[in-house]
Amino acid sequence: MKRLRIGLLMPVMLLVAACAQPPTEKLAAAEKAVADAKAAGAQAYLAEDFTKLEGMLASAKKEITEQDAKFALLRDYGKSEQLLASVSGDAGRVTTETAKKKEEAKAAATQAQQGAQEAVKTAQGLVAKAPAGKDRAALQAIKADAEGLTASLAEIQKALDGGDYQGAQAKAKAIQDKAQSIGNEVQTAMAKMQKGKSAKKK
Repeated sequence: MKRLRIGLLMPVMLLVAACAQPPTEKLAAAEKAVADAKAAGAQAYLAEDFTKLEGMLASAKKEITEQDAKFALLRDYGKSEQLLASVSGDAGRVTTETAKKKEEAKAAATQAQQGAQEAVKTAQGLVAKAPAGKDRAALQAIKADAEGLTASLAEIQKALDGGDYQGAQAKAKAIQDKAQSIGNEVQTAMAKMQKGKSAKKK
């Protein structure tokens, strides 16, 4: 009788032992992989891919929660394990690609910085040559704008030092555009004065 009971209990014990266990380690690994991608700057440089990663991780967590709620013998974490494996693999790729994108952005930002510096230098040269004439107040305002651009060049360097390469590019472009605008103002003023002098000679 005892042997019969043991024989009947054995399959049940084996089933209980074989109950699916939640993929705790795989979940932790996937979460770390996503966190690493975020720390690398994926949100800024590969926003679409990073959003997809977060969505996959959320789906995996939801699947685990749903399986946890089922009767022990009916749990199946196969789908969640597949999702977590995809998250870990994709997160590694995103982290690597983010590093490449970041280096490209750094090079572009450095080049933009040089362009801004040249534009400011050109604008300052034109302002220095501009005769005061009757529009002395206007010239002073233009000079003040040019000096402000020189000071703002430091903001580009600050962004570069902080690793904000996209921000550095945006600042550099704004400075370059403003410098070109100042240069155009000075050239227009000089052309008017030259035209006025020519008219007087006639």
